[in-house]
Amino acid sequence: MEDLAPRREDLDPIEIASRDEIEALQLERMKWSLAHAYENVPFYKAGFDAAGVHPDDLKSLADLARFPFTLKQDLRDNYPFGMFAVPREKVRRLHASSGTTGQPTVVGYTERDIRTWAAVVARSMRASGTRPGDVVHIAYGYGLFTGGLGAHYGAEALGCTVVPVSGGMTARQVKLIEDFGASTIMVTPSYMLSILDEYRTQGRDPQKSPLKVGIFGAEPWTNSMRVEIEQAFDMHAVDIYGLSEVIGPGVANECVETKDGLHIWEDHFYPEIIDPATGEVLPDGAFGELVFTSLTKEAFPIIRYRTRDLTRLLPGTARSMRRMEKITGRSDDMIILRGVNIFPTQIEEQLLKVAALAPHFQIELVREGRMDQMIVHVELAPGATDCEGACRELQQKIKRNIGVSTRVQPAAAGGVARSQGKAVRVIDNRPKE
Repeated sequence: MEDLAPRREDLDPIEIASRDEIEALQLERMKWSLAHAYENVPFYKAGFDAAGVHPDDLKSLADLARFPFTLKQDLRDNYPFGMFAVPREKVRRLHASSGTTGQPTVVGYTERDIRTWAAVVARSMRASGTRPGDVVHIAYGYGLFTGGLGAHYGAEALGCTVVPVSGGMTARQVKLIEDFGASTIMVTPSYMLSILDEYRTQGRDPQKSPLKVGIFGAEPWTNSMRVEIEQAFDMHAVDIYGLSEVIGPGVANECVETKDGLHIWEDHFYPEIIDPATGEVLPDGAFGELVFTSLTKEAFPIIRYRTRDLTRLLPGTARSMRRMEKITGRSDDMIILRGVNIFPTQIEEQLLKVAALAPHFQIELVREGRMDQMIVHVELAPGATDCEGACRELQQKIKRNIGVSTRVQPAAAGGVARSQGKAVRVIDNRPKE
């Protein structure tokens, strides 16, 4: 793969500033953000007052732990515009969740917020190895989902040629990648596997594609999947992180020269790791739930937002800003099966070790008698013939490495549901209590 590391002189100065400089800027901006939220959002004023804290109480970054958390339910309870800190007339764009699991969560952006968002996505893309003038194929969904437009504005801010394809119509995705000479693709990792399948269906060699960089986000994925994609396409596969409540994609990104965790753009987003059960702030290096406070957002400041994503904070390497490990799962997506905690990424990691199985899977949870059971739906890889042996091998790997017994159920080619957005990895068919 080509060396695509950006030159040091092309980086934003704050990316390689000293920790003292970064933390001084964070404290200044955090004071502003807390005051902005308190003065303009009734929810925050009530919450701070109830907790007995005031923005003036913030004397150091550690003092943030005295302020209350914000939960997704708080956003739902204040639907649609109750969390906004500016008049609706100053909001230039709205995004929202699908609302499939409850009231949609709505976020807003001022003109400055949109510029900030574009800047952090552009920084993320540059860290990934994308350069001004590159053709960027965006297969994230457009619309109320933040992925498509967030990537789009960032690519334009970097000075790239943008191909706003959105998701779906996989055969056309491959044609446009090839015809337009896309060197970067931004897409969910699960849909990238569908694009890989389509390359092979069309008889094209993915190794000869023009793609040099894949920037993958919106769902957890493993280093094993990174290897699978990089070897198939001879391209760099890097991780981007974000969520609409914090800004959208571009909160953190891996650097192509190290791929050792995602550098958080700490000049705009302040991270904490907490114990999911107690809310206690944990030291860097400890595993727990990721919490974010926005430092520069105008329309929709967010204070100590519990993401439910599980990771740990680590020192900076390629940049001065701290890193977060790849997300292994979410506290609210964890499967508890007969007393064992399991994340879908753990199943994926074992699946990718079985050469005879394709990388597509879906987990089904059922109850048989009084016992919960896990069924892993899989497909044979192209050219593989020993279905029984491959399924048995995966069962054994899951049992040996994760500690649970499962059934592995093969499907015909294409029988496992494909994702054109975020992958639906778990179907829970257990009786509702």
